[in-house]
Amino acid sequence: MAYDPQEKGAELAAGIKQHSTSIILGAAVGLLSGGFWGLLFGGALGFLIGRGLSGAVKAANPQAVFFRATFSVMGKLAKADGRVTENEIQFARDVMAQMRLDEARRREAIEYFTQGKAPEFELEKVLKPLALMLRHRPSVKLMFVEIQLQAAMADGEVSESEMRLIDQVCQLLDFGAEGVEEVIARVKAQRDFYQHGQAGVDSAVLLKDAYAVLGVDETATDAEVKKAYRRQMSQHHPDKLVSKGLPEEMIELAKEKSQEIQAAYERIRASRKG
Repeated sequence: MAYDPQEKGAELAAGIKQHSTSIILGAAVGLLSGGFWGLLFGGALGFLIGRGLSGAVKAANPQAVFFRATFSVMGKLAKADGRVTENEIQFARDVMAQMRLDEARRREAIEYFTQGKAPEFELEKVLKPLALMLRHRPSVKLMFVEIQLQAAMADGEVSESEMRLIDQVCQLLDFGAEGVEEVIARVKAQRDFYQHGQAGVDSAVLLKDAYAVLGVDETATDAEVKKAYRRQMSQHHPDKLVSKGLPEEMIELAKEKSQEIQAAYERIRASRKG
């Protein structure tokens, strides 16, 4: 990525503003102990200490770890086939828009996406800390895998190279291999259910999609359908996900998923009442 002095200047200004308290304290101590040059040295030292502490806190923050991993792995997936398509870039933009990121957070997401595309990027670097933090948070882990599958499907289907990468992601997160195919089928069904609904496709096709969204077939009993619906809603409940480490900006993504599950369930119920 080309060096942009204007952008770097803006980043430096934002950093100074963010760590102003540390800079002022460092400058004050430096002034008392070393005069003018002490003031400059103390201010610079305060900035570096503040930035270092901020980085340490961020590294230990589950939401920050999830945010970084989301966009860097998304970038890695986009590059898996050798070139990044416009659809894959648009998907990343759409996710940022849904998250309603401010300019600083959007730049941060783009930087992570760019890092993920780099040949030297290592999945382990971002996924091992995430795996540790999500060890007892299966619903948040599921949400992460679903987002990455949606990214892989942005250009139509999941290619072999993308699938190998998804398998690697699941292994690093200790996400059971037996559950991957089920999640892929469900994510595809959610995409089809949404797209078919927007296109005004035949109701029979939408009903078939609705069953697939819940992960049951049309022969399931009412009790089995309700059980599948409740399980899915529990796994994708926005408030529960945020409380377990999902970044608050991603609550809209969780809401959208829960709304799709609700819509699929309501379609099935309506068809059975008729």
